[in-house]
Amino acid sequence: MIRLEELIGAVRAAGEIVTGAQQIARHTHEKTSAADLVTDYDLAVETFLRQRLAQLMPEALFFGEEEALEGDPSKGWVFIVDPIDGTTNFVRGFHQSGISVALIRDLEPQMAVVYDPAKEELFAAERGRGATLNGTPIHVSDKPLDQGLFIMGTAIYRREFLHPTMLLTEQLLERSCDYRRFGAATLDLCYIACGRAEVFFEYSLAPWDYAAGAFIAQEAGAAASTLAGEPLPQIQRCSVWLSNAVNQHILSELTI
Repeated sequence: MIRLEELIGAVRAAGEIVTGAQQIARHTHEKTSAADLVTDYDLAVETFLRQRLAQLMPEALFFGEEEALEGDPSKGWVFIVDPIDGTTNFVRGFHQSGISVALIRDLEPQMAVVYDPAKEELFAAERGRGATLNGTPIHVSDKPLDQGLFIMGTAIYRREFLHPTMLLTEQLLERSCDYRRFGAATLDLCYIACGRAEVFFEYSLAPWDYAAGAFIAQEAGAAASTLAGEPLPQIQRCSVWLSNAVNQHILSELTI
């Protein structure tokens, strides 16, 4: 069984690939569209983590964004990995990207790490032991939304969700002080965990986008579900709603 400190060490080491990146635009390729990018650095980080995590825990499957999955992720130990979440930010120099690794067992999250190499912020959690930022315990805020912020994602790869996203944004904006849109869901979820904002939503996220960040937030006291109010499935694309405890009721009052 891998220890959380070992997982943190692996992710920090992978971060050196990101911080050492040069001439990123020359190493960038389109996957499905101009809005869906991959860089050679995404591939390098994923390859590095696949090899390092296999050394640390060879019995676990590796479920990464950039490579095909071999095996059934619904059973046993599985690493869910996003090598660089916020690739467009990374390419355009916005310095808002994260490396995300979750470890689940039989669809139950056990530990997770999300690392922002540019800001040197590392979020981590282990089941039943709370969440930390750079080793210091964190907790969700206690602010009601009318005194707080929400973060949203636009599910840009699924254009059918653009209109409902804007409708939900308008409903939440009427209830809040303001909103933010950062473009890296893994980090967005951790910002709920450490109390920088009170609510997050996005209509469509892949498992590697939410598995680690949502678990870290839950260990920090957040409530997490799909927009339909169902538990997050861990290995399937779904909508995501995340909030501190005082705002959990708002989901049932919205027109989704």
